[in-house]
Amino acid sequence: MKILLATGIYPPDIGGPATYVSQLAASFWGSGDDVTVLTYTKKNVPAEKSPWKVVTVPKWGGPCLRWWRFARKLREEGANADIVYAFSPMSVGMPLFLARLKKPKKILRFGGDFLWERYTDWHGRKPLSQWYATRPRLSILLSFLFRRFDTIVFSTRFQEQLYGRFYKKLPRHLVIENALPKGESILHVRHEPFRLIFMGRFVRFKNLRSLLFAVADLPHVTLTLMGEGPMARELSALSEKLRLKGRLTFLPPTHGVEKENVLREHDLLIIPSITEISPHVALEARAAGLPVLLTTETGLSEDLRAGMFISPLLTVEEITRAILDSEHRYEEVAAAASSPFQRRGWEEIARETHELFLSLL
Repeated sequence: MKILLATGIYPPDIGGPATYVSQLAASFWGSGDDVTVLTYTKKNVPAEKSPWKVVTVPKWGGPCLRWWRFARKLREEGANADIVYAFSPMSVGMPLFLARLKKPKKILRFGGDFLWERYTDWHGRKPLSQWYATRPRLSILLSFLFRRFDTIVFSTRFQEQLYGRFYKKLPRHLVIENALPKGESILHVRHEPFRLIFMGRFVRFKNLRSLLFAVADLPHVTLTLMGEGPMARELSALSEKLRLKGRLTFLPPTHGVEKENVLREHDLLIIPSITEISPHVALEARAAGLPVLLTTETGLSEDLRAGMFISPLLTVEEITRAILDSEHRYEEVAAAASSPFQRRGWEEIARETHELFLSLL
């Protein structure tokens, strides 16, 4: 089977789609499929080397120019493909519409919401479900793009049901949940001071400003922000304003053993997002036994969030209260995080995805 995985980000970029595409490509290539990854890349930052083919499109220029370049590569690489699996409705969906490919079956995996994320970039504070309750007119654009695909794959039932209510003409759709990967689940013992960590993109919907204000009110707590993103300078300036020097550490994204070591050295992974549909980093932490404090506005199923501490985390007051609560109950929280779990590996994800591909051919 000839498979083209089209994504907006790919390692060394960080984020759920980058990890997901890399893992799927490895599984399909290992099974003997003809796999190509098509992705955007930053200037002077090449894509991660791999045994399968990786085709890159530079990000410079405005959206229309990027989409045109990506569409041209889609026509070159996807004309004879059996499957084009897209990982973004806008950065890949728009070029796919422009490419006008006829042969391949087109599948969209939906794990976020581009339009809602742009709303939060402009300081919007409504969670995803509340925002959709306003029936934003911009959703017409997504309706148009959805109809370009044969199938939509959601990562959570939460998002599938939400879209089912507000998009009346969805194509065939199903849920393939994220992986709960294998890891060395160890029982964490809290440090003094209490060590918090956030891992991920520094973007507005992650609610990191509120997290910094909460940490400023908790002098016995330290925070590590590991990642990168457009809010990096703003967060650095805010940390100086709040006098968090010595209690706030910025680290670049890391992978493999280094990432495992960072998880081992902290007491609590905190994800205070306005909405967090399916956070892969929470699953990685759970696999390592690190307690996770996750917003209630999440799409993770009960099975996948078992052992995590779920709490409202929208306001500074809610974040502060939840950190203190998890600290006071730390032995209970840590025991739950290190308890046995039903592993859902990448091999299950690849098998379910491959079965979907075969059902369309």
